Amino acid sequence: MKKIKYFYNTHTLRFEKVEVPLRVKLLRVFGFIAASIVTAAFIFFIAGRLIESPETKLLRLQNDDLNDNYASLKERTRQLEMKIFELEDRDNNVYRSIFEAQPIPDSARVKDIETKKEVKLIERMGETDLVKSITAQLNNLSLRVAFQAKSYNDIDEMVKNKEKLLAAIPAIQPVSNKKLKRIASGFGSRMDPIYKVPKFHAGLDFTAPLGTPIYATADGVIKTANFNAGGYGNHVVINHGYGYETLYGHMVRIKARQGEHIKRGEVIGYVGNTGKSTGAHCHYEVHKNGQPVNPIYYFYNDLTPEQYDRLLKLAAASNQSLD
Repeated sequence: MKKIKYFYNTHTLRFEKVEVPLRVKLLRVFGFIAASIVTAAFIFFIAGRLIESPETKLLRLQNDDLNDNYASLKERTRQLEMKIFELEDRDNNVYRSIFEAQPIPDSARVKDIETKKEVKLIERMGETDLVKSITAQLNNLSLRVAFQAKSYNDIDEMVKNKEKLLAAIPAIQPVSNKKLKRIASGFGSRMDPIYKVPKFHAGLDFTAPLGTPIYATADGVIKTANFNAGGYGNHVVINHGYGYETLYGHMVRIKARQGEHIKRGEVIGYVGNTGKSTGAHCHYEVHKNGQPVNPIYYFYNDLTPEQYDRLLKLAAASNQSLD
């Protein structure tokens, strides 16, 4: 049964029934509802923190797995970066130095390589941040790998060019000289056999029986193969490329033909006595960038160090040339 409240009215000197205004009733109802909502929210929050729902638990486990996987990916990326750095360092300081090529600066390897800041704590990173971070690192590695592949292609071309260069450098004697007794006159000032005055001798004279084979001392293309009335007689000039040319004079017969590609060791003619010559021999010259150089310094392919030293002494002897 509802209780009825009374109050004593001092003006009327009697007890009167307490009447509650409608506004107060509404405020009480609103206050009760608000308190109920706040209490329910608080209870739900506390319960949610203490008791995980299956969905929340699954999300938490997935997040933990994602963090672990990201840490693993980050470590693998770091190892890849270290390996690529080692390859780049070997490229610059080993492979390219062999071929006297300029190292490649990092700015050329990747256009926009910047110093990376430390990644935020993994637990604070959202999925988008994780994806962006991993993608950026992998893109960086991809660019560096692609450039490194191109660099190794360039080095491969350098190897091929180096092989061609080595094949183009005169490296053997133009006639067989196993006993090292065929050099009759060396490079430099020598007595002219006809005018009997000192004259610059631009090559080496190899004495040999008439018809002895004369060999190309390096790979190249026959530039000249004809008779020269100025003194060389029947002679051959080979253009080896890379600034090298060789001349072979006084042949009795020329075997090579102009424009022919020749390999080191191929017979290009035979020892003779044509032109300005006082005896059967092969006059041999080496030119580098248009200037005659001492051929004795290029006989390193078919001689031991002891033989080479002996040949140097023979070629340095002051004597009379044969042409």
